[in-house]
Amino acid sequence: MNAQAYARTYRTNAVMTATPGQLVLMLYDGALRFLELAKSAFAQPAESPHRIEEINQHLLKAQAIITELQSGLNLQEGGEFAQTMNRLYSYHNRRLFEANLRKDPAPVAEVERLLREIRNAWAEMLVSHAGNPQTVHMRGVG
Repeated sequence: MNAQAYARTYRTNAVMTATPGQLVLMLYDGALRFLELAKSAFAQPAESPHRIEEINQHLLKAQAIITELQSGLNLQEGGEFAQTMNRLYSYHNRRLFEANLRKDPAPVAEVERLLREIRNAWAEMLVSHAGNPQTVHMRGVG
C-alpha cells in the first residue's frame, strides 16, 4: 500500500470514528486548508498557466464546505444563534464568490480570518466539554 492509500485510510477512519463536534471541526479545518491553497494560487505570477483554475477550484471547495456547515444548522430550534451563523455563512460564501469573480485575494483573507475565529472557538468548546460529549450538541448546530 502506498503513502496516498495510507493517508486515505487514515482520513476515512478519522471521519468514521469522530464525534459530531469533531466532524464540524474537521469541516472548518478543511475550509481553512482550501482558503490557504487559494491564497497560494493568488500569489503565483499572473502568467502562471494554471493559476486561475487553481484559485477557482480551491475557492469552490471552500464554499462547498461552508455550505455544508450552513446546511447543518437547525434554524427551527437554534434561535438567534443559528440565524446569526446562517447569515455569517452566507456572507462568507458571498465574499468568496466575489473573490473568485474578481480574482481578488482580499475577501479570501477576510473570510479566512473570520472562519479561523469560529474554528478556534469551536475547538475551545470541544476541549472544555471533552469529559461530557453529550453537552457538545448545541441547539442550532447539527
